[in-house]
Formats: sequence, structure tokens, C-alpha cells
Amino acid sequence: MKVLLATQKPFAAAAVKGIKDILEAAGHDVALLEKYASQEDLMAAAADAEGMIIRSDKVTAEVIAAAPKLKIVVRAGAGFDNVDLEAASARDIVVMNTPGQNSNAVAELALALMIFMARTQFTPATGSELQGKRLGVQAYGNVGRLVGSKASALGMKVCALDPFLTDEQIISCGADPVHSVEELYACSDYLSIHIPALPSTIWSIGYDLITSMPKGATLVNTARKEVIDEEGLMRALEARPDLKYVTDVMPDNYAELQEKFGLRVFATPKKMGAQTAEANVNAGLAAARQTVDFFATGNTRFQVNRK
Repeated sequence: MKVLLATQKPFAAAAVKGIKDILEAAGHDVALLEKYASQEDLMAAAADAEGMIIRSDKVTAEVIAAAPKLKIVVRAGAGFDNVDLEAASARDIVVMNTPGQNSNAVAELALALMIFMARTQFTPATGSELQGKRLGVQAYGNVGRLVGSKASALGMKVCALDPFLTDEQIISCGADPVHSVEELYACSDYLSIHIPALPSTIWSIGYDLITSMPKGATLVNTARKEVIDEEGLMRALEARPDLKYVTDVMPDNYAELQEKFGLRVFATPKKMGAQTAEANVNAGLAAARQTVDFFATGNTRFQVNRK
């Protein structure tokens, strides 16, 4: 089988070597497409591919249509909103992610961003401490649980909301369960977002939720830009001069937010939750192993577009 490794933002060299070694040892041919200029380049490279491994690359309906032999797409990472699942399903193409491989990297970044904002972006101004503060975690999956455990180690009080977990499961993972998003925001000095971008979550976090947070609260987004109602965020920060927002997914209105709110807002220059050497390698190797297993045994354990 021919497997295309298509990464506009390339893997680390060690990850590329490991991916190729795993695939070639299983008898597959590997084609490498890095730093490509356009979707047309991806479509051309995918024309004879039977498998595809990507990062944040966009596998659109047009890309899928241009790849008549394609059987599987593996996104090296947790999010998969960059793949057109409907178009893939219509062609019976399996789409997988690699959950958990980037989780520690994202969790460490979330805590780092909290400290950064608590210390007023490391300016000489007097800051505050995380110990004793209440952390709310919105979605208590792989990343959320790691954020919670690390925050607990710093002396924070952790509460979590996750509709897919029972109270007992949340408690067993070290957090106090809450039962509504309104309750979560109202009780959190720091709120760490880990929900995916779905029709039900896009623009779901806006003025009402943000302004319900306690005095001096900080909203931390290492999930997806689309879950934030950016106009609502703007209005909330205007109405509440004590609130802060920090993210690794730059808002469309970031320049205006910075101009108006200064040190109360911060966004990293690019999406960087998974940008560690360890996460880079872990996700890439997991994607390669899942691809090999799929072609060898039909294993679809991590499929995200099940019918």
C-alpha cells in the first residue's frame, strides 16, 4: 500500500524517520509531502495514495475526490475537524485520530498560560498565585484530567464538567463534579477549555458565560478558536475589567483585543499545544502504527467517523 505522509507543518526529523521505519517494515511504500504551497499540491500527491497521515492539514471533499484509492486518513493528534468526515464516510474511508499522544504537552501549556497570566505576563507588576484558586475544567478527557492532576499538585481546587463521565468517574480522577456549564463558569477562578469544535459547541462560550465568572477570573483556551464567541468575549472584557483571557489559538480580533485590554489578553503566535518534541514523535508513531494495524487486521479502534 502507498501511504502519503502529508504535513504542511512538518514533523520533527526523528518522527519522520520513525513513521517511515514503521510503515516500510510492514511492507508499505511511503511518499513524503512537506511544506506544500497549496491544496492542489496535496490533491496531486494523494492521487494514488491508499493511506494518508496528516497533522493540521485540511483533507477536504476536494482532496478526497482526488484520491480514488484512499482507504484511511489518520490525523496525528486529537482534533479532527480538519477532515471532511461526511465526504470520507460517503466513500467508506476510515478517519482516525491518535488520542492521548499530545495530551501532556497541551496540559503543561495550559498550566504555563495560567502562571503567565497570574504573574501579569512576567512584567514587574505584582502578580498572584495559583495555590488555593478554583480551577474549572470543561471536558475531563485525556487533556482535562492531566490539567486537573497538575493543578491539584500546585494546590488548586479542581472541579470538572463532562457529560460523558459519571460523578464517580470524575471524583476518581481527582475533581469535584459540576452538572452544568453555567455552574462551572460561575465557580471557577481559572477555567480551562478542552471541548472539541462541534455544531453544538461552536461559539458556545460568550458574554453570558464569561461574565458569570468570579472577580479576577482567567479563561484559558487550548482547545479550538471556534468555540469562543469572539464578539461576546470582547463585550465581556469591556464589561468586566477584572477578567483575563489567554489562548494558544489566536482570535480573529486579537489586534483589537490587545489594543483595548493590554496585559489582560494573550495569544501565542501559533497553535502550540502539541508543539513539543515528545508529542511530535508520539503522535506520528501512533499514526503509523494505527495505519499498519488497519491494513493488516482491519482494526478501526480510533475511528472518528463511524456510521
